[in-house]
Amino acid sequence: MGRKYANPPIIEAVCEFRLASGTRWDLTVPGLLYEKLKGLFPQKEQRVIQEVELTQGPDGLQQQFRTSERIMFFTNDRKMLVQVGPRLLVINVLKPYPHWEGFKPCTELAWKSLQETIEVQGLERIGLRYINRIELPAQNAELSEYFEFYPFVGSRLPQHMMMSFLAAVEFSYANDRDRCRLQLTPVSRSVMEGKTAFMLDLDYFLARPLGVAVPDVLNWIEEAHSRVEEIFEGCITDNLRNVFQEVL
Repeated sequence: MGRKYANPPIIEAVCEFRLASGTRWDLTVPGLLYEKLKGLFPQKEQRVIQEVELTQGPDGLQQQFRTSERIMFFTNDRKMLVQVGPRLLVINVLKPYPHWEGFKPCTELAWKSLQETIEVQGLERIGLRYINRIELPAQNAELSEYFEFYPFVGSRLPQHMMMSFLAAVEFSYANDRDRCRLQLTPVSRSVMEGKTAFMLDLDYFLARPLGVAVPDVLNWIEEAHSRVEEIFEGCITDNLRNVFQEVL
């Protein structure tokens, strides 16, 4: 069991399933899923989503833009939703985060409902992502007082003139079957009205397509959550835990 906080910084948690191309999909799937999920997600909407995909080409990384239609099912308070697209199932929960004990059953419900609707042939990607907005109590606080993960600035460089940065690293797990991408960026001061805030983004995902058997998906998600908790706790100091108000 991981640590719990009375004031957690999570503003969004996302669980994503991208199905293998061999999985049969048709226009009836969203409607069939809605019938299974409408008890918890009664509000239904349709939206056009634009996505950016990075691909490695002969001239280096290239951006490709694509649009797709998604059907979205919301809870009545619109704090949680399920997104359904072609061979895609995404579960989102917004602030206030209901802890893992509240989010996990919803991901399981959505995944099992999908399995009851179609025969899943495999997964190209599974992802568990947590986006945190961390506000520091001091405007010019030293990053080292609150974070164990931050950019290193050598002594010959300006120490208090860094207006923006991107600290990013990718960790390998399970013999490189899985990866966890970790990013820390500051929030614009103009938006924050002089306050100091940062976005800490943790994205644990299946890096090897079809690397997890369909019956093992829920076990993978549980393991992914444990890894994300470990990395999050490894990123922060006790000063931040005091800000988050740890529940003992």
